Amino acid sequence: MRDIQHIEIPGHTLSVRVDPGPEREGRPALWPSVGEYPIYDPFLYTTMTTDDERNHRFRAALAHLAPDRRILDIGTGQDLLWAREGVQAGARHAVAIEVIEDAFHKAAANLPALESPDRITLLLGESTRLRFAPRADVCVAEIIGSLAGAEGAAAVLADARTRLLEPGGLVIPHRAVTLAAAVRLSDLLPEQPVAFAEAALPYLRSIFGWHGSPFDVRLRVENPPADALLSEGAPIEVLDFNGDLQTQQRTTTHLAITRSGLVDGVLTWLNLWCLPDEEPLDALSMKTNWATIYLPLFDSPVPVETGDVLELTFAAALSDDRVHPDYQLQAVLRTADGQQRRGSLISPHHGGAFRSHSLYRDLFPAG
Repeated sequence: MRDIQHIEIPGHTLSVRVDPGPEREGRPALWPSVGEYPIYDPFLYTTMTTDDERNHRFRAALAHLAPDRRILDIGTGQDLLWAREGVQAGARHAVAIEVIEDAFHKAAANLPALESPDRITLLLGESTRLRFAPRADVCVAEIIGSLAGAEGAAAVLADARTRLLEPGGLVIPHRAVTLAAAVRLSDLLPEQPVAFAEAALPYLRSIFGWHGSPFDVRLRVENPPADALLSEGAPIEVLDFNGDLQTQQRTTTHLAITRSGLVDGVLTWLNLWCLPDEEPLDALSMKTNWATIYLPLFDSPVPVETGDVLELTFAAALSDDRVHPDYQLQAVLRTADGQQRRGSLISPHHGGAFRSHSLYRDLFPAG
């Protein structure tokens, strides 16, 4: 059973399929991907500031790199989290930048109560448009998406390395990788409908309201069962923040099917290193605020057997805002008996088609 509810945005009333089941700890749930949009609220900030897997890695990196250095915190948020932590770790000074005006004003109100407010300079705006002197020695930026580059980390941090950091300056995190595996969406939501969690409706409204019209949002899957994967995971997007950082990339990956089943898309998840030699955060196997993202490729599920191969080409190019990437995927499923099935997805950061795929037509029924 699926309920249909309605959300209002200027000029539109949208029908949305909603899972009527109860919310509970560990239950899979379908949401829009939210991190790449300026719609943060206290709930989203809390999920980040209480994320132990994330936070202990960033703290360890700051303890190693911040003492007696100037640091830059891009996307500081209302709590000035990494600027504050950097100063506590021994940084001489921190410049904290926040682009969301509401979060900036809350951060400004919080700043005087911090332990060393005179060692933090808070700035409002996009880091790509701001300048300050002297330059920083270390940049810490938690602008990593569940799809690693979705929040604009490549463009923002490439710019920071060029204009805002001293030569040889370092970035925290060190590296982010998006992995993908073949799946069927309904296997990620076992014994429940393919429908949005009711708690996700305000975020759909906020994303569409921010853009001014609906579009096919990326789909965040919380708590997916690990046994739903039909292949091993393989990297499709690599961001080396202290190396050869590319704002555009194109990769082709071969996902070998490891068990029989049905496939209609891929599940992606984040691996993150704050320091080069540490064990990475794995968003699929660890409890973290980064979730997995499902990307549909085929209009209907396709049977697969062990030994079949899904050839996946993944391309990222900057959108018209020159910060956030648009993604494009092309897939060729090659079966052991020589058959081929092709699939594809265009996933812009904003805009583009609405209800372009059968899945979105089902999630947002007409009428």
